[in-house]
Amino acid sequence: MKIGIVGNYGNDNNGDEAILLSIIKQVTSTFNIGSEQLTVFSNNPEQTAKRYGVSSFPLYYKNGNAVKTFIKTYRLNKEIVKTFDLLIIGGGGILMDLYKREAPLYGSYAMMAKNSNTPYVIYGCGAGPLLSGLGKWFIRYMCKHAESVSVRDPESAELLREIGVKEDVQIIGDPAFSLRQEGAKKSVAPTKIGITAVPYYNAGYWPEGNPAIYNDYVEGMAKNLDNLAARHDVELTFFATKFPQDADVTKDIQQKMTHKEKISIIDDNLLPDRILEVTAQQDIIIGTRLHSLILATCTETPIMAISYHHKVNDFMKLAELEAYAFPIGDIHKQDTLFLDAFNDMKENWPETMDNTKKLSQQLYDASMAGTKQFVDAVK
Repeated sequence: MKIGIVGNYGNDNNGDEAILLSIIKQVTSTFNIGSEQLTVFSNNPEQTAKRYGVSSFPLYYKNGNAVKTFIKTYRLNKEIVKTFDLLIIGGGGILMDLYKREAPLYGSYAMMAKNSNTPYVIYGCGAGPLLSGLGKWFIRYMCKHAESVSVRDPESAELLREIGVKEDVQIIGDPAFSLRQEGAKKSVAPTKIGITAVPYYNAGYWPEGNPAIYNDYVEGMAKNLDNLAARHDVELTFFATKFPQDADVTKDIQQKMTHKEKISIIDDNLLPDRILEVTAQQDIIIGTRLHSLILATCTETPIMAISYHHKVNDFMKLAELEAYAFPIGDIHKQDTLFLDAFNDMKENWPETMDNTKKLSQQLYDASMAGTKQFVDAVK
């Protein structure tokens, strides 16, 4: 059996790498096959092949302009896709057109599969934003010809319905929830806090830089963390899921803090297994990146979220934790957000831990149920 996987992989985003790791584990377990029978289309094929023991080819081939790139990628990779018994498109937030590339790129793989009579599934994806007519057309095409379609949250399913997708859309959560580590937490009271940040409106990373917005965000983070550190005996540990960009932001936040002595920064490129180790060592995660929240939940670690993107809000809503989700644009307006949430969690710590454990199990079960898509598609 030969199975292909396509998504935003090999891009040094360890949230996406956690998704890939989870899908590889799910597929090899479901079909009782080795990783050498898998092919991943990647932004960095050499790294992906070495890291996971799979075959890997370029996700796309740049060729002057978007149209020529589309044609060359289709021509070269269709020859590979037609050898598969199944193609998995997902997971991650790839059903969008914010960066213009995503919808045509992943849509081209649906075309390769359809025109090669290779069954394909859309698996555990996030949808949106979808703003252009072309982007919506590609997503409708992908869903129309797929053996099955699943997304990670109700909002994504609703958006697909709004743009005209008529096929059944399952909600299975993020595939990374299958990395759950049962019984990981045993803390009596919260003292260790893990934090992730993003380069919000930083000109070196964000599509449109804005120094004033970035500075407000960094100062807001620093003040909120200082208030928490001043009133509780806590250890604050920064870590990154997108390295080195996120680690650079944490250093800017640390510089603006008064209680620097309570801060440590893990200045390393942490792969998914290591991120799981880090989140398991914390009592609470204050996460900005979505997969810092997801992997924390996998280790039964309670979470607060800084919502920089609708996908973070969607996850916190799915988890019924909206009370612990703070809009990133408001961080600088109130400096007790983290403190108030921490006090609430600490006051009800046994209940907080119990609810987190139940959430972790629930999301794991939903993620694993999604593997039925693979089996049904190849029958």
